[in-house]
Amino acid sequence: MTIERTLVLIKPDGIIRGLIGKIISKFEDTGLKIAGLKMVWPNKELAKKHYPLDEEWAKATFEKTKKSAEKENRKVEFKDHIEFGKSIQGWLVDFLTESPVVAMVIEGPHAVEIVRKIVGPTEPRQAPLGTIRGDFASIESYAMTNSKGRALRNLIHASDAPETAKREISVWFSKNEMHDYKLPIEKHF
Repeated sequence: MTIERTLVLIKPDGIIRGLIGKIISKFEDTGLKIAGLKMVWPNKELAKKHYPLDEEWAKATFEKTKKSAEKENRKVEFKDHIEFGKSIQGWLVDFLTESPVVAMVIEGPHAVEIVRKIVGPTEPRQAPLGTIRGDFASIESYAMTNSKGRALRNLIHASDAPETAKREISVWFSKNEMHDYKLPIEKHF
C-alpha cells in the first residue's frame, strides 16, 4: 500500500475565526498523520508560487466558472481565460496574504482522497454537513465572491492530486521540516 502526502493550508478565514484546533482534529481523528506543521505569514511571492498562473489552470477555472454562472443565469464578466485567471490569481494572492496561515503535510494511505473528502467541495454552499467547509463555511458561494471581486473564503486548501501535492509541499516545506514517526494504527498499513 502506498502512503501519500498531501498539503493542507488553513487559510486566513480559518485562522481569524479560531478554527485551527477543530480543523486539525478532523484529520487526526481519521488516523491520518501530520508529517509537517507550521504557521507562516505568506508574502505575495510565496502565494504566487502556491497559485501559479498557467494556461491549463486558467482554462479549467474559467470553464468551471462559466458553467456555474450559466446554471444560475449569471453573466461572466471576463472575455477570456487568461484575463480571468489573472484576476482569480490576484484575488487568491491577496486573500492568502491577509494573515498567517497554518501549513500542514498530512500523510497516510490515500491521503489526498481522504483529505479532500474531509474538507468538502471547494464551494462551501455545496459542501455537506460533516465536512470542514460544510460545518464552518457553508454560506460562502462563487456568486457572492465573483460579484464582490474577491477570493472564495472556504477556510482551507487541500491538494487535489498526488502530483499537485508534491509540487505544493515543496513550495511550503523543506525536507528538514518533515518528520517521520509511527502512529499505533500504522501497524495495520
